[in-house]
Amino acid sequence: MLNRLIEWSIRNRLLVLLATAFLIGTGIWAVRTTPVDAIPDLSDVQVIVQTEWAEQAPQIIEDQVTYPLTTALLAVPGATTVRGISSFGISYVYVLFDDGTDPYWARTRVLEYLSQVSEQLPDGVVPQLGPDATGVGWVYQYTLESDRHDLVELRSLQDFFVRYQLQSVAGVSEVATVGGHVQQYQVEVDPQRLHGYGLTVQRVSDAIRMANSDVGARVLELSGREYMVRGLGYLTNIEDIENVVLTAGMDGTPVRVSDVAQVQLGPDIRRGAADKNGRGDVVTGIVVMRHGENALEVIDAVKDRIAQIQAGLPEGVRVVDAYDRAPLIRAAIHNLQAKLGEELLLVALITALFLLHIRSSLVAAVTLPIAILMSFIVMRLIGVQANIMSMGGIAIAIGAMIDAAVVMVENLHKHLEREPDPITTQRRWEIVAYASKEVGPALFFSLLVITVSFLPVFALEAQEGRLFAPLAFTKTYAMAAAAGLSVTLVPVLMGYLVRGRIPPEHANPLNRALTRAYEPVLDALLRHPRGTLALAVAALLLGAVPAMRLGGEFMPPLDEGSLLYLPTALPGLSAGKAAELLQQTDRMLKTVPEVAHVFGKAGRADTATDPAP
Repeated sequence: MLNRLIEWSIRNRLLVLLATAFLIGTGIWAVRTTPVDAIPDLSDVQVIVQTEWAEQAPQIIEDQVTYPLTTALLAVPGATTVRGISSFGISYVYVLFDDGTDPYWARTRVLEYLSQVSEQLPDGVVPQLGPDATGVGWVYQYTLESDRHDLVELRSLQDFFVRYQLQSVAGVSEVATVGGHVQQYQVEVDPQRLHGYGLTVQRVSDAIRMANSDVGARVLELSGREYMVRGLGYLTNIEDIENVVLTAGMDGTPVRVSDVAQVQLGPDIRRGAADKNGRGDVVTGIVVMRHGENALEVIDAVKDRIAQIQAGLPEGVRVVDAYDRAPLIRAAIHNLQAKLGEELLLVALITALFLLHIRSSLVAAVTLPIAILMSFIVMRLIGVQANIMSMGGIAIAIGAMIDAAVVMVENLHKHLEREPDPITTQRRWEIVAYASKEVGPALFFSLLVITVSFLPVFALEAQEGRLFAPLAFTKTYAMAAAAGLSVTLVPVLMGYLVRGRIPPEHANPLNRALTRAYEPVLDALLRHPRGTLALAVAALLLGAVPAMRLGGEFMPPLDEGSLLYLPTALPGLSAGKAAELLQQTDRMLKTVPEVAHVFGKAGRADTATDPAP
């Protein structure tokens, strides 16, 4: 069958070349559109349910929110683990699914079960789904900096302008905020005045809430008469809140909020603080990428949008990078391209040195990148991301991928050496077909054996499977592509490129020197087979000793140029003290000469992907 395929390829050379051109074009498209990141995504398929219940203690949150949600979500189809976290005023429930589960299918199932449990939750408590992102979705962070505007103004600018602009960028799931001060209207009630008018704090809260609504109405009794008071629209300043009517006094005079409380502007309770270079609190935005998107494209699109909105920001306000994964991604891509180029050049050089024929070396040099492009096509179609592990699979396969082309070219050289000059075109193609059929099937199956040897990697599960599966996939695709090309394209390329004067093997001084070096060793080893096997066993045993002492690391090391320092503190640490320690730590780290800048965060950002206390 393989021999017939080789003969068919040689007879239909034009079709083979046209199909190759099509594969090259499709491969270039796949390279440009395959999602790219520097690191593999090892996170589980999960859906985060975030529920806020302001000013409630963690134990109350646990009993009335987290527990009902976790018990209800245990029945979600495909869910393997349900975890709950209860903090002050907020609850997180993480629903983990089987590997391979579509994340949007999982979100739909969780929503169905949330609708069933909503009646068991306290009034006004509404659970929400977190962003459709993964654990490596924090691809870009920035700070809003200005010498003319305070933290309140910068936080408002981030929350009501910059955040919405960046959330509309394709591929962005969420833009979270941390740092600065959220401005709020604070109503400080005087208990004695409140008691004197016979009112409660709940009455004040309800009245302000009603006045801040443009719908609804309530009945207010003044001097024995009932008045219908409708919502007045949103309250816009302190005076509006002070004039909200609570009830009627003894003489029929309306009792307003200003009679029982003091209204002022102040900062909201902070759940997180950020610092840069130890200079103090800053306002920060975190861009969370949507699941399955191209990290490099998302980062570039976010930067383009920031450049567009920069002109619309108040004078003196700057958007400055705090963390950017794009340089790491580009460095990984550049490193892969450089290594592939070096390997291609090395293959062509070695082939030319041993065969003393430049055009023969082009067969291997042309076949190798085409096989790589074919592996990218399969990666793009099945959704395998391009990262250091998947690209590593291609790099590992290159040595074996090139064997078939080199052996077939050398075998053709042997046959052409025996042919008397001149060789006609028809006779040349006959020799190419015979030489290809002589070694082609064996080389094809040898490549398949190497391909099958990686199949056990696919049995790995959980994080190990997600780490090594891309490497195994891409190596398998590359080897399979090389095997297919060895019996289709390689014979055609040999017929076109292996022409001219073919020097015999013994005419190459390098071949003569190596032959004189290895033949005596080979003869000695074959004359003493038992000693040869004993040497092999001894080498295996000696190699086991250092292998057991090497140590190991789960993730490959990356020279990103960024270090993560993660200190911990006691739970009772106040927000002010945490911000102070954060600033002191950043200031000390900035004194290290090699440090370009330090960005620190204490507490959590306003996102379900950050459950930090």
